[in-house]
Amino acid sequence: MVLAVWWMVRISELSKAKVGVLSNFTHECVHIVDDDPGARESVAALVQSRGMPSKEYSSAEQFLSVASEDLCGCLVLDVRMAGMGGLDLQEELRHRNIPLPVIVITRYGDVSAAVRAMQAGAVSFLTKPCQPDELWKAIVEALERCRALRDVRNRHRTIEQRMSTLTREERAVLAKVLEGTPNKLIARDLDMGLRTVELRRSNLMKKMGAESLAELIQMALAVGFAKDLPAPPSTAVE
Repeated sequence: MVLAVWWMVRISELSKAKVGVLSNFTHECVHIVDDDPGARESVAALVQSRGMPSKEYSSAEQFLSVASEDLCGCLVLDVRMAGMGGLDLQEELRHRNIPLPVIVITRYGDVSAAVRAMQAGAVSFLTKPCQPDELWKAIVEALERCRALRDVRNRHRTIEQRMSTLTREERAVLAKVLEGTPNKLIARDLDMGLRTVELRRSNLMKKMGAESLAELIQMALAVGFAKDLPAPPSTAVE
């Protein structure tokens, strides 16, 4: 109770100062998982004082019931809770491929728990009572990480969508291009005319939205298209 009151007073001071307030929180949310109602409310008050939406969950199981890979924001959780613990929740999110950045905040911090949390990708491991501005700094870092991950994921989806529009013949030409094979040899290997190769190569560049061969290679590597292809022949002069 005393801790909760202290938090509320400190949060009120920080809110008036408007220090570190973020903007453009479109679809982002701080998800708070803690079986202590007072702790959840304190963190939620801090988050909301900075203009950021939050959602509270009394258990790891409750959060998992709504968790999906499309969640944006970050997760603030306690280590010791009734039922599934915070570190087990963190591992379950990794198993489900839900890349939500995690901040662990607990009254029972120890070295082994901290190591396990950080090895699993936690942004920060904080021990209660922590300073509200310290927690907010960790939240800001987690949100920035989430945005970066979301940008990468969206780019991969875009590339995969473009890749799906390629015909079988265009994918065959792409594979040869990524091997470093010249157009004349592509025509020979795929038993097609040189003009046909050039046309399909031009079409796949347009479909992929690539402005250069280097960009096309980066796209293919990003989604794993070229991972099983042999390395292109060396052009080094002996």
